[in-house]
Amino acid sequence: MRTATLNTLIRICAVAIVIIISGCAGQQMNMRSAASSEQVQEGGVAMVPITAQLVAGERPLQSLPPELASYQPQVYRIHPGDTILVTVWDHPELTTPAGNQQQAVTNGRMVQPDGSFFYPYAGKFKAAGMTIEELRSTLSSKLAQYLREPKVDVNVVGYGSRVALQGAFEDTTPQEVTTVPLTLAQAIGKARIDAEQADLSGLVLTRDNRNYKLDLDALNRNGDVAPDIYLKPGDHIFLPFNDRKEVYVIGEVLRPQAINFKTTDMSLTQALGRTGGLNPVTSKGSAVYVIRGIDEMKRTPATVYHLDAKSPVAFTLADRFSLQPGDVVWVGPAGVTRWNRFLSQLLPLSGLISNAAAAEYNIGRPD
Repeated sequence: MRTATLNTLIRICAVAIVIIISGCAGQQMNMRSAASSEQVQEGGVAMVPITAQLVAGERPLQSLPPELASYQPQVYRIHPGDTILVTVWDHPELTTPAGNQQQAVTNGRMVQPDGSFFYPYAGKFKAAGMTIEELRSTLSSKLAQYLREPKVDVNVVGYGSRVALQGAFEDTTPQEVTTVPLTLAQAIGKARIDAEQADLSGLVLTRDNRNYKLDLDALNRNGDVAPDIYLKPGDHIFLPFNDRKEVYVIGEVLRPQAINFKTTDMSLTQALGRTGGLNPVTSKGSAVYVIRGIDEMKRTPATVYHLDAKSPVAFTLADRFSLQPGDVVWVGPAGVTRWNRFLSQLLPLSGLISNAAAAEYNIGRPD
């Protein structure tokens, strides 16, 4: 009786295992069929092998827009907000009305927002747009009506023109545009890039209501140094953060994760390297895939790039294959890994059989 009961329990559990396995297999087949039909409806998914021909193209060189490359700053012109220090020799009452002990800015006079400038005996006149020499000559002419051969000197001791900075900088304080020309490299150096969070390939310089996208990484690649870009008053510099510039590495790698990158691109080798590489125990070297265009599948088919990484030579191709933001890198499992996972799912059921058999044996034992 005990043996028949034990055999019955074993058969029931065995049938349950078969049903579960069959159900999983059937569900997987149904999912594949549904996926296949969806692919046909959406135009299919393009499978592209990563070959030497695919990665043979040279990376395009970054070039500056001609209007930025050709711009050369002219002689400094007075701007609204500038503070002008006028020195009239032998007339300290005009030169230092606040006293000799005060700073030059205290004795200076500001150009008003409308560009006008006032000075005693010279009156109020429009100074914005003048060069320093033109302003000196104008003041000398006006003061000559009251002073005999006035000797006038003019200096800008405070600057009202600025360049604005925003984004992944450590210091976004607006920077002055002075009589000494300011370059983009100097402004960035003073602002200090946040190296961990900045997207070096996405800097935007806004000038005269036009946006210029500049790839700092490409401009300074392979030992090249980007040419000087001179800034104008009113320029705006924006350096984006790289928090939305990610690739996702999943599957049989040592440390699956999302990876930010701050440069123009990231190679497949770099992405796999940052995750610790392929898992030597569970991964299948011939099953490395890059899935691209998932977000745009409603409009265009996604593309799946396949790398057969069984040979170390394949990583030469991977080093030339550039990833794009949003790419998903998936490393498939080896056959033995799938079998081990099946066993790990089977073992709890086999434990159930053992427990059932033990329970039946204990129930049937006489006290």
